[in-house]
Amino acid sequence: MTHEEHHAARTLGKGKAIAVLTSGGDAQGMNAAVRAVVRVGIFTGARVFFVHEGYQGLVDGGEHIREATWESVSMMLQLGGTVIGSARCKDFREREGRLRAAHNLVKRGITNLCVIGGDGSLTGADTFRSEWSGLLNDLQKEGKITAEEAKKSSYLNIVGLVGSIDNDFCGTDMTIGTDSALHRIIEIVDAITTTAQSHQRTFVLEVMGRHCGYLALVTSLSCGADWVFIPECPPDDDWEEHLCRRLSETRTRGSRLNIIIVAEGAIDKHGKPITSEDVKNLVVKRLGYDTRVTVLGHVQRGGTPSAFDRILGSRMGVEAVMALLEGTPDTPACVVSLSGNQAVRLPLMECVQVTKDVTKAMSEKKFDEALKLRGRSFMNNWEVYKLLAHVRPPVSKTGLHTVAVMNVGAPAAGMNAAVRSTVRIGLIQGNRVLVVHDGFEGLAKGQIEEAGWSYVGGWTGQGGSKLGTKRTLPKKNLEQISANITKFNIQGLVIIGGFEAYTGGLELMEGRKQYDELCIPFVIIPATVSNNVPGSDFSVGADTALNTICTTCDRIKQSAAGTKRRVFIIETMGGYCGYLATMAGLAAGADAAYIFEEPFTIRDLQANVEHLVQKMKTTVKRGLVLRNEKCNENYTTDFIFNLYSEEGKGIFDSRKNVLGHMQQGGSPTPFDRNFATKMGAKAMNWMTGKIKESYRNGRIFANTPDSGCVLGMRKRALVFQPVTELKDQTDFEHRIPKEQWWLKLRPILKILAKYEIELDTSEHAHLEHINRKRSGEAPV
Repeated sequence: MTHEEHHAARTLGKGKAIAVLTSGGDAQGMNAAVRAVVRVGIFTGARVFFVHEGYQGLVDGGEHIREATWESVSMMLQLGGTVIGSARCKDFREREGRLRAAHNLVKRGITNLCVIGGDGSLTGADTFRSEWSGLLNDLQKEGKITAEEAKKSSYLNIVGLVGSIDNDFCGTDMTIGTDSALHRIIEIVDAITTTAQSHQRTFVLEVMGRHCGYLALVTSLSCGADWVFIPECPPDDDWEEHLCRRLSETRTRGSRLNIIIVAEGAIDKHGKPITSEDVKNLVVKRLGYDTRVTVLGHVQRGGTPSAFDRILGSRMGVEAVMALLEGTPDTPACVVSLSGNQAVRLPLMECVQVTKDVTKAMSEKKFDEALKLRGRSFMNNWEVYKLLAHVRPPVSKTGLHTVAVMNVGAPAAGMNAAVRSTVRIGLIQGNRVLVVHDGFEGLAKGQIEEAGWSYVGGWTGQGGSKLGTKRTLPKKNLEQISANITKFNIQGLVIIGGFEAYTGGLELMEGRKQYDELCIPFVIIPATVSNNVPGSDFSVGADTALNTICTTCDRIKQSAAGTKRRVFIIETMGGYCGYLATMAGLAAGADAAYIFEEPFTIRDLQANVEHLVQKMKTTVKRGLVLRNEKCNENYTTDFIFNLYSEEGKGIFDSRKNVLGHMQQGGSPTPFDRNFATKMGAKAMNWMTGKIKESYRNGRIFANTPDSGCVLGMRKRALVFQPVTELKDQTDFEHRIPKEQWWLKLRPILKILAKYEIELDTSEHAHLEHINRKRSGEAPV
């Protein structure tokens, strides 16, 4: 990478102007995107303008289009909704309105437009772009603009960011706002669950999603609902019978409540709406259960954005600016989105077309087609839901095979959800499932019991580890472990845990040479707040920890904004892995995040202090610095606090805060519940297949490297990787993978904190095509 290219990012926007607007229904995380567009735009040397009140502001001009400054987007990150306002605009639908909008842009020399909104807003932007030269001709004829102005603004670049809580836009895994809406829904479902259990009630919850069942589907997976109604997959004609049978079965198994989720656009096979009232009346009439309806409504759009949405909004904002500034008259209007954890650019109209195709397929009652067009991730969710909610567990007691499930390492939110889906999928497949208490220690001591269907009832939303978990490794107890594998006839092991689960897996592989009993398939599901398990980009529990840190930082920032001139130094967990510190820094708007993976010297610390001294001269008189617990053995949290206190004398006060074990607690976030549920199901499917493969002469014998795997999420797919193959990718001394994808997000953190750094623009998302995405790798 040459020096010229580095320099290019700093001057990419010289002489250019970008306007940013939010349109259509608001979504949490839009502000994070606006903030990133403004700051990265300014970083590249461009002028950036806010357009207030969406397209209406573009048409009305005047005070509605205002230049943005660095400070004007401060404290926006943690606010829900959209600070610059959004409006449904009739005028922009008429050519006359678009003519006025073009006039307003040309007069200000703005030729780059960043639109944050749903599919309607983005289609409007594309129309505007295709008419651009015609609009300029008309304006010139009417004498409203000069030939010179028309020449300067000869083409309009457009980039879209999808902000919509419904996640109804094809081509993008997650739209801005979806995760936050799920947070709101799950908070309510958790609250309702407690009251429903007290009274043995049935609750029917109606969630948003006129044409898209994503929110309803993920909610039902995340709370273990009995039934979900979504527009893409109408129930069979005898659904009333089926539903009532299902509800009474759940009750006879000892459950004290039923939860039914209804998407607002739910329909039956004939296109007739199924409302939450219909469902309630049915349950009351047929079963006589005490039933209540709760319609969630606009609560889902409200509240503070989740950590995921802030990071998504920020990353998409950065990518949008790059796409705009690299645009030429020939590049099609594009949408920047996320696929797995990769930023991608997709042609805007291809995405809009597929999104329209879904609606068309649904109106023509081609429901299978609609489901396919929604993409693999949606289909996977649907398959797992159907398995967990609709398949009756076999009645026979003699299990096919015996599989044991255990937790290893430190507790992480979502472990219980993973245990639940592993146990239940195991039972559905006809296996006998055992649970092991207290990790490898419990396996050695024989703390093992059989789990039935209701053993794991209601576990999805519970934090910590119900089975109990320990950091003990198996090596010194291999003899007792082998004896218990034989005693309990264990034919497969599902190990849910962190770095110890992985090293424990390696020790089991080693032990196979000595003990034949250890020649059984095992699979590791990464679950740790540190997100440091080799072979996976994400681990269960990290999202919950990230949100905990974020909420705390928000409160601390608020306190600092009140007292002014205050800098907070916050220590996060993660061992040697800087994932939590870096991602929380992005999500909470930190000035710096110190991590082990990016070594720093006293000169760096000095530069950070100087940066904060300069910041105190602006209107933003507060600082937030994150430090990963093991980033440097000499530059401790106390050392950094003392350094900042001394250097900041008379300019700012310093305070320190060690977050500690609160990061391992709490109820799991929707992401962790859903991720854990899908990982559990996938692991158990693999296990059943592996056991069948390894069956020789009446016993299980698995001695190949691929019979001991880590199930991880890599870029866009869930993959099984032999633990032995991951050895080369591991730094065992520091318990981290040698390569970590999130390190490339660090420059974004620094740019958004106003550091004049060199941005490596060599790794950019290239324009992909949406139809190619449908085949290819399987997203989660």
